[in-house]
Amino acid sequence: MRRKHWSELTVWQRRTAVATGVVEATLAAAAWTDLALRPAQFVRGRKLWWALAILVNFAGPIAYFHWGRRT
Repeated sequence: MRRKHWSELTVWQRRTAVATGVVEATLAAAAWTDLALRPAQFVRGRKLWWALAILVNFAGPIAYFHWGRRT
């Protein structure tokens, strides 16, 4: 099965792709902002590793918000 080009997608598929990208980018931006503003003693592990982990689609930011922050 070959990949479709953007022009071959339906309007619904295009909107879904754009919405998914916006949600993913917003989640990553929120995670990076929180990581940058949070002192290192309130982060589990090294901040550099979390910054790199946030790059991993939805899993990285969700993992950071769930396991990476200390209260």
